[in-house]
Amino acid sequence: MRIYLISPYHTGSHQAWAEGYARHSRHEVHLVTMAGRFWKWRMQGGALELAPRIDALAREAGPPDALLVTDMVNLPALIALARPWLDRVPIHLYMHENQLTYPPRPGEKRDLTYGMINALSMVAADRIHFNSAYHRDAFFDELPRLLKHFPDYNHLEIIPQLRAKSDVLPVGLDLSCFDAFRPPSREPGPLRILWNQRWEYDKNPGEFFRALYVLAEEDLPFQLIVAGENFRQKPDEFAEARERLAHRIRHFGFAESRADYARLLWQADLVVSTAIHEFFGVSVLEAIYCGAYPLLPNRLSYPELLPSDLHASHLYTDFGDFLAKLRWAVTHPEAVRARDLAWIADHFRWENLDVRYDALMEATSSLNTEH
Repeated sequence: MRIYLISPYHTGSHQAWAEGYARHSRHEVHLVTMAGRFWKWRMQGGALELAPRIDALAREAGPPDALLVTDMVNLPALIALARPWLDRVPIHLYMHENQLTYPPRPGEKRDLTYGMINALSMVAADRIHFNSAYHRDAFFDELPRLLKHFPDYNHLEIIPQLRAKSDVLPVGLDLSCFDAFRPPSREPGPLRILWNQRWEYDKNPGEFFRALYVLAEEDLPFQLIVAGENFRQKPDEFAEARERLAHRIRHFGFAESRADYARLLWQADLVVSTAIHEFFGVSVLEAIYCGAYPLLPNRLSYPELLPSDLHASHLYTDFGDFLAKLRWAVTHPEAVRARDLAWIADHFRWENLDVRYDALMEATSSLNTEH
């Protein structure tokens, strides 16, 4: 099959996912991408740029047998502008995230325009793939409230129709890139605690550092590795932590290369999340693969990542439980280092998921002849 993968916000996890599938699929996958910035403009006007690119690609490489687009695509607009190439092409919509349940910044009100673009794209798609069951369920729980905003013709009946063509398809991960940086053994000494998520409000860094301040005041031994991207000019929580925990910091700041990032993950003993939003959890799985013991909230997508028999030891219910589990970890570093859960991340390797992706693309190929 010839598959066009449309990625208008092509950076970070979106880029890694698109390029990973292109590398591992047994089919011919062509990427049609735009730079990963100005996400609102990508959703509003990206189709103006994508449609002529699809036209050029179809003339050069041949028309697509299937289309795989991300949630940053305004799919009805793209279909209209890319006629006739998409007239009988089965279309798959991959939901990395959505703009209906993504938490707004503190003090800001949600702009429902972008949630409605997601909903209309779902109506236009033949299949919808969510990256986690939590993501799927959260979206469909909120969708009735979005549609009820409208005074009439709100078409609530589309909700079961959309659910019926939805499934859960995890993000594929390229984990082999970390293998070259695996150390011969784990370094002894104080427990090394890792933060490898974005420096953003939805990852709730304030709670993470609040727990570390308590441990520091108790004079418990630990070191800190802080990675992840910073999209704010002055992330106050991180500036304060850099000062208050200065003598415990092993690394602080964005890892400039994949190699630097891999080395940091292999140094870490424990990876923590305090997120109030997470649709999947790529960074946590990468750290787990590199030997880090996960300590995660018992909410969002995290319970799906770990087998249920590990929930009691690796998922916390509130701040008190988080602090207690963190305190145990820093006082039992060797027990933490002895727990190897890399097999959990292995489930999400592209080598284990590419067949599922390809099978879904192939299952809709008959739509070309049914239209």
